[in-house]
Amino acid sequence: MEIRTEMAGSLWKLFVNEGTSITKGQDIAILESMKMEIPVTAKTSGTVKKIKHIEGEFLNEGDIIAIIE
Repeated sequence: MEIRTEMAGSLWKLFVNEGTSITKGQDIAILESMKMEIPVTAKTSGTVKKIKHIEGEFLNEGDIIAIIE
């Protein structure tokens, strides 16, 4: 499963690494947009297979942050 951004913004903080086990609803990252912090949550439980971006990068709406298996 791919975890995607719901809006454009800077990837302010990542809470997970590749190999991290996560649960549905867990915050995996924080986006910063227009001085607001927007949490990005996992839609399913699993293990983080791949992180696609690093902190500080600007992401567009729909960009993949991580892949969960």
